[in-house]
Amino acid sequence: MDRCDGSRARGAWERLDACLKRSLRRFSSSRSLGAPRCVFEEIATAVLGLAEDRCGGSRARGAWERLDAYLKRSLRRFSSSRSLGASTCVFEEIVVAERVQCLLANRSVRASLCPVELRLSVCPYSTSGRRSQPTADSVSKMKIAVEGCMHGDLDNVYATLLHLQEVERIKIDLLICCGDFQAVRNETDLESLAVPPMYRTMNSFWKYYSGEKAAPFPTIFIGGNHEASNYLWELYYGGWVAPQIFFLGFAGVVRFGNVRIGGLSGIYNSHHYYSGHHEKLPYTDQDIRSIYQVREYDVKKLMQVQEPIDIFLSHDWPRGITDYGNSQNLLRRKHFFEQEIEKGTLGNPAARDLMAKLRPSYWFSAHLHCKFSALVQHGENGPTTKFLALDKCLPGRRFLQVIEIESETGPHSLQYDEEWLAITKKFNPIFPRTEARPNFSDAKLNMEECRLFVKNKLQMRGRKPFEFVRTAPCHKSSRSAADNFPSGHCRNPQTEALLELLGLQYCLD
Repeated sequence: MDRCDGSRARGAWERLDACLKRSLRRFSSSRSLGAPRCVFEEIATAVLGLAEDRCGGSRARGAWERLDAYLKRSLRRFSSSRSLGASTCVFEEIVVAERVQCLLANRSVRASLCPVELRLSVCPYSTSGRRSQPTADSVSKMKIAVEGCMHGDLDNVYATLLHLQEVERIKIDLLICCGDFQAVRNETDLESLAVPPMYRTMNSFWKYYSGEKAAPFPTIFIGGNHEASNYLWELYYGGWVAPQIFFLGFAGVVRFGNVRIGGLSGIYNSHHYYSGHHEKLPYTDQDIRSIYQVREYDVKKLMQVQEPIDIFLSHDWPRGITDYGNSQNLLRRKHFFEQEIEKGTLGNPAARDLMAKLRPSYWFSAHLHCKFSALVQHGENGPTTKFLALDKCLPGRRFLQVIEIESETGPHSLQYDEEWLAITKKFNPIFPRTEARPNFSDAKLNMEECRLFVKNKLQMRGRKPFEFVRTAPCHKSSRSAADNFPSGHCRNPQTEALLELLGLQYCLD
C-alpha cells in the first residue's frame, strides 16, 4: 500500500486494499462469469474512490504500479488453480480488464492519476473439463499460435513465430489461421481471388506448395473472402494444400492430438445463404464473389455436432459478439462499426447460432482487421466461450496470439474426426450443386449407422488424412512442367480418396 500524503489518501488505499481482498476471495470461490465482472467493477469503484482523494505525484504512480502487479499476481494464481476450472483470465486484453478501463474513462479520472495501464497479462490456461482430460502422468501444455488474416504472407508469420520461440524459449505446436489465407499456387489461381486486379500478388504460399520452403509448424486454416477459390474448392471436404498446411474445408472438424478443432469458411451474405454451391469454373465475376459466401448446408452439418469442441474458427465475427466485450473501446478504434452494432447487424448470424449450439472453449475470428476479446456465458451455469478476433499480418498490428491448452504428451498429429466424417456421409447425398435450397429431409441415412460405418473404416485404414498431392503447376514453373497438369477443375486425389473411403459419390464437378 502506498502511503500518499494525507489521511484521506491513506484511508482510500486501505479501503481499496480491503476491497481487493474481499473481491478476490469471492472470485476464487465462484465459478460463474457474472461474479468476476462484479469483482472488477468493485475494484474500479475503489480505485475511483482513491482518485477522488486526489493523491498524485510519484507516490501515486508507485501505487498504481503496485496495484497492477497485485492484480497480475493474484490472477496468475487463480488461472493456474485446478479448483477454479475454467479461469476467466485468458487474453492479454480480456474483457474484465477492459471494463475497468472503461469505467475509469467514463468517470473522467485524471490521466496523471492513472500512469499505469490496468491490463491483465497472458496467463496459462486449462480448458474446461468438457472433454476427456489427459491423465496426470501424461499431461503437457500444447502451445497453439492463432493468426488473424494471413493474406498470403506466410514468410512473415512463420518468421515471427520462429523469433518468438527463440526469444521466449517456447515450442509452438500448431498454428491456426482464421481466413484470407490465399493459397495461391500460380498466376491462374490469382484469377479466382476476389480482390481488385491491382492487389493480386503471388505472395509467399507458392514457395511452400512447390517445396522450395517447408512450413516450420503444422498449420490449419479456414477460408475467408479473399481466397484462391478454385484451389480450395478441390478440397471442399478439407485436405493438405501444401505439406504441413491443412485446409479445414468449407466446414469441418479435425483433431490435433486430443484437441478438437472445428471451423466454418467464408463470410455471411443473406442473398446467398440459402443457395446451393452452384459456382462452376470458369468463374464469372459474380461467382468469384459468391463462392466464398457461407451456405446453410454447411452450417446445418456443423449443427449436427454433439461432441465438445475445444476450438472453433470463423472468418467473420458471430453476430452480437460485441455485446459481450468492450464495444466502446472497439468503437474508439473502429468508429464506423457503430451503426451496425446499434442495428444488431454486425457479424454472422449463422456463426452466432453455431456458438450457442456448440459452446466451444475458444472461438477465434478475423475479417474486421482489429483485435477484440469477449466472454460468452452459455446459460446461468453453463460453460464459457472465450472469443478473440485478431488483425492482419502487418507491422505494429495485433495479428498473433499464443494460447496454452492441457493435452496429452506429444508428438501431436492431425487426424480425421469420426463424428464429422459420419455427418459428412449422412448429408453428402443431398449435396446442393445448383442454386436451389437443399431439402434436408432427404438426408435419410441413419446417423448411428453412419457413425459405425466410419468407425470401422478408420479402424482399418487409420485416422491420418490422405497425403498431399500437387494438382497444378507452381509459380515460375517451366512451360513443359505446366503442361503436365490439367486445366479447369481438377479432381484432387485427396478428395477422391476420402469420398471412396466413405462410400460417397464425387459431387464437385
